[in-house]
Amino acid sequence: MIPSQMLKGTLEGCILAIISKEETYGYEISQQLSAYGFGKVAEGTIYPLLLRLEKNALICATYRQSEVGPKRKYYALTEAGAEELRTFMQNYAELTRAVSQLLRDLEGGTIHETTDAPPAERK
Repeated sequence: MIPSQMLKGTLEGCILAIISKEETYGYEISQQLSAYGFGKVAEGTIYPLLLRLEKNALICATYRQSEVGPKRKYYALTEAGAEELRTFMQNYAELTRAVSQLLRDLEGGTIHETTDAPPAERK
Protein backbone atom coordinates (compact mmCIF):
# COMPACT_ATOMS: atom_id res chain seq x y z
CA MET A 1 0.00 0.00 0.00
CA ILE A 2 1.32 3.42 -0.97
CA PRO A 3 1.40 5.87 1.98
CA SER A 4 -1.16 8.66 1.62
CA GLN A 5 1.46 11.41 1.97
CA MET A 6 3.29 10.04 -1.09
CA LEU A 7 0.03 9.82 -3.00
CA LYS A 8 -1.09 13.33 -2.17
CA GLY A 9 1.00 15.13 -4.77
CA THR A 10 0.38 12.68 -7.59
CA LEU A 11 -3.23 11.62 -7.23
CA GLU A 12 -4.67 14.58 -9.15
CA GLY A 13 -2.45 13.83 -12.14
CA CYS A 14 -3.34 10.14 -11.97
CA ILE A 15 -7.05 10.97 -11.89
CA LEU A 16 -6.60 13.23 -14.93
CA ALA A 17 -4.82 10.34 -16.68
CA ILE A 18 -7.70 7.95 -15.97
CA ILE A 19 -10.29 10.46 -17.15
CA SER A 20 -8.24 11.12 -20.30
CA LYS A 21 -8.78 7.51 -21.41
CA GLU A 22 -12.58 7.82 -21.34
CA GLU A 23 -15.38 9.65 -19.56
CA THR A 24 -15.89 8.02 -16.20
CA TYR A 25 -17.43 8.48 -12.76
CA GLY A 26 -16.00 8.61 -9.23
CA TYR A 27 -16.48 5.01 -8.15
CA GLU A 28 -15.01 3.73 -11.42
CA ILE A 29 -11.99 6.01 -10.93
CA SER A 30 -11.51 4.48 -7.48
CA GLN A 31 -11.69 0.97 -8.97
CA GLN A 32 -9.17 1.82 -11.69
CA LEU A 33 -6.73 3.32 -9.19
CA SER A 34 -6.98 0.12 -7.18
CA ALA A 35 -6.43 -2.00 -10.30
CA TYR A 36 -3.26 -0.01 -11.08
CA GLY A 37 -1.88 -0.82 -7.63
CA PHE A 38 -2.76 2.31 -5.66
CA GLY A 39 -4.68 0.30 -3.10
CA LYS A 40 -8.08 1.41 -1.88
CA VAL A 41 -8.33 5.18 -2.28
CA ALA A 42 -11.25 6.40 -0.19
CA GLU A 43 -14.14 8.17 -1.87
CA GLY A 44 -13.56 10.91 0.71
CA THR A 45 -10.24 11.48 -1.04
CA ILE A 46 -11.39 11.15 -4.64
CA TYR A 47 -14.50 13.32 -4.63
CA PRO A 48 -12.86 16.45 -3.17
CA LEU A 49 -10.12 16.09 -5.82
CA LEU A 50 -12.73 15.77 -8.56
CA LEU A 51 -14.50 18.86 -7.24
CA ARG A 52 -11.23 20.83 -7.24
CA LEU A 53 -10.38 19.65 -10.76
CA GLU A 54 -13.85 20.70 -11.89
CA LYS A 55 -13.60 24.12 -10.19
CA ASN A 56 -10.25 24.66 -11.90
CA ALA A 57 -11.87 23.80 -15.26
CA LEU A 58 -9.54 20.83 -15.81
CA ILE A 59 -12.50 18.46 -16.07
CA CYS A 60 -16.19 18.94 -16.83
CA ALA A 61 -19.07 16.87 -15.56
CA THR A 62 -22.36 15.67 -16.98
CA TYR A 63 -25.07 13.64 -15.32
CA ARG A 64 -26.19 10.47 -17.06
CA GLN A 65 -28.77 7.88 -16.21
CA SER A 66 -27.33 4.74 -14.69
CA GLU A 67 -28.57 1.26 -15.55
CA VAL A 68 -28.49 0.31 -11.87
CA GLY A 69 -29.69 3.31 -9.87
CA PRO A 70 -29.64 7.10 -9.78
CA LYS A 71 -27.90 9.32 -12.32
CA ARG A 72 -24.11 9.31 -12.25
CA LYS A 73 -21.79 12.26 -12.65
CA TYR A 74 -19.41 11.49 -15.51
CA TYR A 75 -16.18 13.41 -15.86
CA ALA A 76 -14.35 14.35 -19.05
CA LEU A 77 -11.06 16.14 -19.58
CA THR A 78 -11.13 19.73 -20.83
CA GLU A 79 -8.43 21.20 -23.06
CA ALA A 80 -6.90 22.84 -19.96
CA GLY A 81 -7.03 19.43 -18.25
CA ALA A 82 -5.20 17.81 -21.17
CA GLU A 83 -2.48 20.46 -20.91
CA GLU A 84 -2.27 19.96 -17.13
CA LEU A 85 -1.93 16.20 -17.70
CA ARG A 86 0.95 16.76 -20.16
CA THR A 87 2.68 18.98 -17.59
CA PHE A 88 2.10 16.40 -14.85
CA MET A 89 3.57 13.65 -17.02
CA GLN A 90 6.71 15.68 -17.76
CA ASN A 91 7.18 16.68 -14.13
CA TYR A 92 6.57 13.16 -12.88
CA ALA A 93 9.08 11.73 -15.36
CA GLU A 94 11.71 14.20 -14.11
CA LEU A 95 10.95 13.34 -10.49
CA THR A 96 11.12 9.61 -11.24
CA ARG A 97 14.50 9.99 -12.95
CA ALA A 98 15.90 12.01 -10.02
CA VAL A 99 14.66 9.58 -7.35
CA SER A 100 15.84 6.56 -9.35
CA GLN A 101 19.26 8.13 -9.78
CA LEU A 102 19.53 8.81 -6.05
CA LEU A 103 18.43 5.29 -5.12
CA ARG A 104 20.85 3.72 -7.62
CA ASP A 105 23.64 5.80 -6.12
CA LEU A 106 22.69 4.58 -2.63
CA GLU A 107 22.91 1.00 -3.89
CA GLY A 108 26.42 1.61 -5.22
CA GLY A 109 25.43 2.67 -8.71
CA THR A 110 26.96 5.59 -10.53
CA ILE A 111 25.77 9.01 -11.56
CA HIS A 112 25.82 9.02 -15.36
CA GLU A 113 22.65 10.84 -16.28
CA THR A 114 23.59 14.37 -15.20
CA THR A 115 26.59 16.63 -15.11
CA ASP A 116 24.89 18.87 -12.54
CA ALA A 117 26.21 16.75 -9.69
CA PRO A 118 29.14 18.23 -7.77
CA PRO A 119 32.50 16.90 -9.04
CA ALA A 120 33.14 14.94 -5.84
CA GLU A 121 29.88 13.04 -6.45
CA ARG A 122 30.44 12.26 -10.15
CA LYS A 123 31.67 8.76 -10.87
